[in-house]
Amino acid sequence: MKKIVAIIIILCLNALFLQREGGAVLAQDIHFSQFYMAPLTLNPGYAGALYGMEANANYKEQWRSVGSPYKTIAASYSLSLQKKKRAKGYFALGVNFFSDKAGDSKMGTSQANVTAAGHVYINRYMKFGGGLQIGFAQRSIDYTPLTWGNQFDGMAYNPNLSSRENLPEASSTMYPDVSAGIVYSYNNTAGMRRVTDNNDFRVNLGLAVFHASRPSYSFIGTEEKLFAKFVLHGNSLLSIPYSNIGFVPGFAVYNQGPAVEVFAGTMVRYVFAQKSKYTGNRTTNALSLGGYLRAKDAAVIAFMLEYSKYSIGMSYDVNVSRLKVASVGRGGFELSLRFNAANPFMVNSRSRF
Repeated sequence: MKKIVAIIIILCLNALFLQREGGAVLAQDIHFSQFYMAPLTLNPGYAGALYGMEANANYKEQWRSVGSPYKTIAASYSLSLQKKKRAKGYFALGVNFFSDKAGDSKMGTSQANVTAAGHVYINRYMKFGGGLQIGFAQRSIDYTPLTWGNQFDGMAYNPNLSSRENLPEASSTMYPDVSAGIVYSYNNTAGMRRVTDNNDFRVNLGLAVFHASRPSYSFIGTEEKLFAKFVLHGNSLLSIPYSNIGFVPGFAVYNQGPAVEVFAGTMVRYVFAQKSKYTGNRTTNALSLGGYLRAKDAAVIAFMLEYSKYSIGMSYDVNVSRLKVASVGRGGFELSLRFNAANPFMVNSRSRF
């Protein structure tokens, strides 16, 4: 575990050093408003951190009111390898994929990653972990749908006219990628508290660095490098004891080169039925509704339905930036699905979240 943390610290320092060296262009990664439903795009340390087994799927569409919509899909799967119920720590593995397409040219990135993580129990309720993620990405663009001012013949657009643009021959580029992160988790339901009284208290905090190796991603072979992205994030479940109500606050701060994004908010969670810790005869059913604010960009309305091991989330971004003049406030729709289960490798195991 100490080696994993040391590697992550070295990667962070290396990314900071390379970031100051310059030679980069303005670019930003994908982001999901339901960041809590896309764990491995938020932090590699989340592999195996919250559930024994977890599968997620995400879809986001935005800016349809402005032009050709931006579409992002993602999927992830993680599995803890803990074999003993009272082990002091365990390893976990994860895989994830995302594809992002933007605008008429469908310029975007497709990337697949594998993640290895390790987690150590500090005590019955707390644990600390870190993950290392290695991936391979392809960035592509399609020039054929693009139109240019030089193709206006004085009366209308004429596709037979030359664009007079010096477009590169290559329409795609590939590059390896390295990311890492650490996660702290607190979960009082891992102890002997009577969870049927809605006494849940859970906290997750993390720090991650993506693109630590600063890969080159230019279509024309120049030394343009992708900015490293640093992510500080947290979320919690604060139940009101002996009631059906709880709060689910969360935040995420992203820094990628000159771009900084601050995202924070909360949902109110109503529990219809909570899982019995001792008999297992009752499953958790809950409904959450709330909102988040992405500073200077969007107000987000969020909804989540939990039924046993399944969760479905929906959200809508209401644009509040200067683009709202063109978008008329319409940002984007997002849909997320999650399935979580106990660790299949551990005898008499239970989901820890």
